[in-house]
Amino acid sequence: MSFPRVSTLKSPEQFQQRLNDLKLSLPFDETPTTGVAAPLEQPLTSKCGEIGNRWCILPMEGWDGTTDGQPTDLTRRRWQNFGLSGAKLIWGGEAVAVRPDGRANPNQLMINPATVGELETLRVLLEQTHQDRFGSTDDLLIGLQLTHSGRFARPNDKKKLEPRTVYRHPLLDLKFGVTNDEALLSDNDIKRLIDDFVEACRLAQKAGFRWVDIKHCHGYLGHEFLSGFDRAGEFGGSFENRTRFLRDIVAGIRAEVPGLGIGVRLSVFDFVPFQPGISDDRTGVPQQASGYRYAFGGDGNGLGISLIEPQRFLELLKTLNIDLVCSTCGSPYYNPHIQRPALFPPSDGYQPPEDPLVGVHRQIAATAELKRRVPQMIVVGSGYSYLQEWLPNVAQAIVRLKMADSVGLGRMVLSYPDLPADVSAGRSLARKKICRTFSDCTTAPRNGMVSGCYPLDPFYKARPERDELKKLTEASAFSEVKRM
Repeated sequence: MSFPRVSTLKSPEQFQQRLNDLKLSLPFDETPTTGVAAPLEQPLTSKCGEIGNRWCILPMEGWDGTTDGQPTDLTRRRWQNFGLSGAKLIWGGEAVAVRPDGRANPNQLMINPATVGELETLRVLLEQTHQDRFGSTDDLLIGLQLTHSGRFARPNDKKKLEPRTVYRHPLLDLKFGVTNDEALLSDNDIKRLIDDFVEACRLAQKAGFRWVDIKHCHGYLGHEFLSGFDRAGEFGGSFENRTRFLRDIVAGIRAEVPGLGIGVRLSVFDFVPFQPGISDDRTGVPQQASGYRYAFGGDGNGLGISLIEPQRFLELLKTLNIDLVCSTCGSPYYNPHIQRPALFPPSDGYQPPEDPLVGVHRQIAATAELKRRVPQMIVVGSGYSYLQEWLPNVAQAIVRLKMADSVGLGRMVLSYPDLPADVSAGRSLARKKICRTFSDCTTAPRNGMVSGCYPLDPFYKARPERDELKKLTEASAFSEVKRM
């Protein structure tokens, strides 16, 4: 199955025609505007602080820290690029584990008394870079994303899962090798983990971060609580119990870390896990045909959306005095085409079963509907990178129409960190830097290497991993797909 590349849609009319062919009502401004009146330049005021424009940098985990959780020069380079971007909201910077068994890989950053000083240095580096480039950090708001990777923890070996789960999952257990109850967290285990999150928040405040993201997305532990319908005890079953993990962490922050702001990155819907099909091109197919009950924000069949519980979750955030939420969906581990729309899959993935523009539209539409239902929230959208040349046009229209308050950039920042600055200044986009969703930034860590944009960033092009990635691509099931 093949789809037209966005890079071949050379005019607004061609892009709009492709949307029409797909029957997608994606908002689009033909010409992005600049200056103080431009929609993307308008400030926001959150309970966490002032935000100077509508661009947000999403968390970028590089698999490039030290084995004891400290940043390296590669980490520092990435955070410098965040500062150069021109975005005024830095959503967590990076997923940082609150304790060793929660690391997604042995080189993930951790927060503890031994690392807090280096985390502070990262924040200061970002701020100084932004100050030097843009003249002020008064309206720059930097948070720290705190996480436990749960089912997808690899604390000791990049290629070996050591999962900690909320419940036994009939499909994911089989897919990721959970064969018994040893991985299950007890209620007492969870209470100790809540204490670890609160202590991590105290350290984050000590490092100068003004707010923290309590991560609830992408199949990691916080997200898995929300689909724990079959879990017994205090943390499963009812909506009240499935949100107890978040509520108890927030209560601990309010009591022990006063003044620290809180945000939540949330997978607002999920689908059934996908797998490569039996077709020659290995197009993705659902792992289960119907009756899937483990998707928070799902419709019960595995391939549809119901925003009843996500809306209820956002209303819960309001009662907790939290106004900052970042909308995403699904998981890069079991249904990446909905979470991270891309034309080219990673080496362990599957060919997209739909034009990735459909996945972009799905996220934008769900985010817009939640924003409409809970207008008081500051909602950051995700899933924009696949729009490529047309990202600024869609981003401006979405903000102008109040379909989201801020536009989050993920993979695009690895190849083109200063895209927001170029758009703000009215400069033409640098086409050679635009992310084409080749997925090498995913293939690399899936094969034990650091993440980065190997096809487009000259720095990563020159690294020895580039040759290894080429060999992996040539040997993969997708080698027949010409990328460049």
